[in-house]
Amino acid sequence: MEEDNRLIEERREKLKALRAAGSAYPNDFRRRDLASQLNASHGEKTKAALEQTAVAASIAGRMMLKRPMGKVTFATLQDGSGRIQIYVSNDLTGEREHEEFKHWDLGDIVGVEGTLFKTNKGELTLQAKKIRLLSKALRPLPEKFHGLADQETRYRQRYLDLIVNPQAREVFAVRSRVIHALREVLLKESYLEVETPMLQPIPGGAAARPFKTHHNALDMDLYLRIAPELYLKRLVVGGVERVFEINRNFRNEGISTRHNPEFTMLEWYCAYEDWKYMLDMTERLVRAAGQAAVGKLVVGYQGRQIDLAKPFSRLGLPDAIRKQGVQGDLRDRGLLSKKLTGLGVEHGSGQGWGALQLMLFEAVAEKHLVDPTFIVDFPAEVSPLARRRDSDPQLTDRFELFIDAKEIANGFSELNDPEDQAARFLEQARRKEAGDQEAMYYDADYIRALEHGMPPAAGAGLGIDRLVMLLTDAPSIRDVILFPQLRPEG
Repeated sequence: MEEDNRLIEERREKLKALRAAGSAYPNDFRRRDLASQLNASHGEKTKAALEQTAVAASIAGRMMLKRPMGKVTFATLQDGSGRIQIYVSNDLTGEREHEEFKHWDLGDIVGVEGTLFKTNKGELTLQAKKIRLLSKALRPLPEKFHGLADQETRYRQRYLDLIVNPQAREVFAVRSRVIHALREVLLKESYLEVETPMLQPIPGGAAARPFKTHHNALDMDLYLRIAPELYLKRLVVGGVERVFEINRNFRNEGISTRHNPEFTMLEWYCAYEDWKYMLDMTERLVRAAGQAAVGKLVVGYQGRQIDLAKPFSRLGLPDAIRKQGVQGDLRDRGLLSKKLTGLGVEHGSGQGWGALQLMLFEAVAEKHLVDPTFIVDFPAEVSPLARRRDSDPQLTDRFELFIDAKEIANGFSELNDPEDQAARFLEQARRKEAGDQEAMYYDADYIRALEHGMPPAAGAGLGIDRLVMLLTDAPSIRDVILFPQLRPEG
């Protein structure tokens, strides 16, 4: 820390001298070229070919390395596309300018104009004719040339992580390609992209504890959305028959390697289709994202090979439990309660067999779902927005996709019966009154929308953060969110 403070003070003194000499942070340099473009266009040319053509270039970037060698200095600049070497000399750049350059620091942002050449070792290099300091870095780069290793610092100071860790920049480039691929598939299928409210008077669309705030002008409490579902389905009622949103959701829940209080979801809805269509569409979207993001469908994740190319497995929720050696009637509340007690899983006396069955699944089966697997046959009790199955009204036409024991997607045939939905909202409201903070609110306006008639429909939600984790071999959700939520420093 003392060493850092000394270096910062030295740099402040340099900045003071720059201010005295003129503009310390100029904004009149215009670069024409990127490092990656120069390397792609001229990196394969011979030393002789470059000398004959005299290719002019203008670049700007952060100085990452500097090697003074008397009357010449080699340095490496990094821009948003990559790195390129520069060569500063007394002869071409000028003795005074070169001497000033020697006192610039790693981390400074520099603009250079000159011509390209190849060194004797064959490295493409820009020979500087003009060089300018565009932005003085007052703080040194971390750990000199060795990158940023401390995870907490990487998350808290993401800007440093992006500067010194090229793999961090690639993670977020992959994330961008994933979102683009998902959007492209849906747009080609005539889905309309929309935006729905993040501030909602009633949080709905999921079982989760919301964040609460207050609007002063309206003098009313509002909630950060936990899901856009009920607004998107209002649009289906209004005749927007294919609709999607790539949205930020906020849930006041625990933080873990799989959970962040704010996260990104894709939700999409289609009229006149059912859960089986959504199941197939989910599989298609995951493959499209994998192909676009990393160019292959067999991906390595934490030492395992995950095959996204072969058809995803489909397994009933009770069957997944039985595969782990649990026998008996999995709709027998007494049996389920006994099994959960034996596992040390707390559960309430007011919960039905459906809730207990899901808890048992989460306790014994979920961790084994490594290969892409659709879990189906969800009880109606734990699916308050899903349509009941015609052949068994105690179940719903619903699925969840698991990959590497993580829930990636959730979808179902939509419940468009307003009376059934009202009854389920009332049951959720009773649970909330009994102390269940994740139970849903009764949304009277949504019921009113359904009473105008919603066509048969299906919908699904896909967790973009967890999908990007899979495609980038990231062990924690914090690795794929630019600015994850952290405790205050100190």
